[in-house]
Amino acid sequence: MLRTAERTDSINVAQNRRNSMTTNSYCSINAGGRLIELSQPMVMGILNVTPDSFYENSRQEQEADIAQRARQIVDEGGLIIDIGAYSTRPGATVVSVEEECRRLRHALSVVKRVVPDTIISVDTFRADVARMCIEEFGVHIINDVSGGQADRNMLKTIARLNVPYVLTHAPNFAPNAAQADTTDVVRHAFLFFAERVNRLHDAGVNDVVLDPGFGFGKTLEQNYTLMQHLQELHEFALPILVGVSRKSMVYRLLGTEADNALNGTTALHAIALEKGAHLLRVHDVKAACEVVKIHRQLHTTYNTL
Repeated sequence: MLRTAERTDSINVAQNRRNSMTTNSYCSINAGGRLIELSQPMVMGILNVTPDSFYENSRQEQEADIAQRARQIVDEGGLIIDIGAYSTRPGATVVSVEEECRRLRHALSVVKRVVPDTIISVDTFRADVARMCIEEFGVHIINDVSGGQADRNMLKTIARLNVPYVLTHAPNFAPNAAQADTTDVVRHAFLFFAERVNRLHDAGVNDVVLDPGFGFGKTLEQNYTLMQHLQELHEFALPILVGVSRKSMVYRLLGTEADNALNGTTALHAIALEKGAHLLRVHDVKAACEVVKIHRQLHTTYNTL
């Protein structure tokens, strides 16, 4: 757990942020003048335009497949589409900036045509790729799985272009960085977020979403420890995104594969919502939306008693 002095410093960061806000204002983000309301949980559907993402059924490369997947996400209740063009699974093929941009231009052109009013997030850790997506296609959110560690220009690019930023806790993501001690994963996540949120706010980025980074630089046990303490991240008074869909923390524990990890994923989604998650990033949109609906009904019923 956090040492006393370190925890106090981290809480001060969160409290300073919270004191400047109304009680529920952290449950919304401003994406290019479009208010994304998060007082009720939302589902973000995954659209991968890669040949090697860890879950094979999520791979969509052809125009017709991309269009079908975009429509499916929206039809099943997803309110955000998160598009990725570079797999970050262990052993994935290295993709050049040019190839990542080519894949994203192709996908974004299709998605913007078939579901023009949908909120679009792009999953990239490269500042130049993020800039292209925002300037050429008006992408609403940048989802950086490196937490700004992979590209030193990312945070200032986000500040200059003024878009919401998903900040992921991904220890040891940058290949040349000193290896972090993540023995106490909750402490490490807290200190990481405190430092990065401060930097983002100092740079002028107001809309930050915290992603605990399940599956990134963590053991199986650390993933579940972090889930157990997920509610503690509310001290930062920022929205929380949870991405556990069909990941190894599910299928390794259950002795199965990603193809058979929906039940375990759904169980974790229910737990995450009870701990206050605002966004679920998922492959199976319909199943996740059903969890959100049941969660909402339970809390509506409780609040009316």
